[in-house]
Amino acid sequence: MAQLSAVSPGSGADALDQSRWVVLSPHWRSPCRLAIKRALDIAVSAVLLLLLSPIFLVLAIAVKLSSPGPVFYRWKVAGRGGRPFTGYKFRSMVEHADALRDQLARHNEMTGPVFKMSRDPRITRVGAWLRKYSLDELPQLYNVLKDDMSLVGPRPPLVTEYVQFSAYQKQKLAVKPGVTCLWQVRGRNQISDFDEWVRLDLEYIGRWSLSLDFAILVRTLGAVLSGTGK
Repeated sequence: MAQLSAVSPGSGADALDQSRWVVLSPHWRSPCRLAIKRALDIAVSAVLLLLLSPIFLVLAIAVKLSSPGPVFYRWKVAGRGGRPFTGYKFRSMVEHADALRDQLARHNEMTGPVFKMSRDPRITRVGAWLRKYSLDELPQLYNVLKDDMSLVGPRPPLVTEYVQFSAYQKQKLAVKPGVTCLWQVRGRNQISDFDEWVRLDLEYIGRWSLSLDFAILVRTLGAVLSGTGK
């Protein structure tokens, strides 16, 4: 098997294009496989958005009644190659939560430029339940339909986080980001080193195939039903 990355943690040359370094699965060069991946993204996201629309309405009401603020959280994230786009989630935190993040910086449980806190006081009661079953992520199906994201791919970081990435870390966005990924089905709540998260993303990029996407989606469904989200 090919090595997962030609750039190691701590490498310099942040300005270099990560596509020169990341090791891609040969399947990424197959127009047919890429067309099938995109067709599945469109079909699955469209069908789920239609079938889940009544649930969307119930969740929207629950979010609106739980705390002041909008129903949806619009997060500015980096997509393939660092291209910014607006992602959508059901709001699971208090209004203006982003402005409160700096006050919680010392409680960050993730080593690296991203923020993760298991007992984040900004999360509302309804938000905690949404996160437990990953229901807050459902609006990202719209981003999949728009072609900002894929069903499976590396998770997109906030633009404010991406600008702090090293060259090694930027490699995770050599492909389109996704709603779910290897990180979410392999230790999601146990990984505390961002470089380990990146390593899993690079493993996905290096091993990608349609069958791997299917396996990740099946395992994601199991993780969602078990309520392991935070």
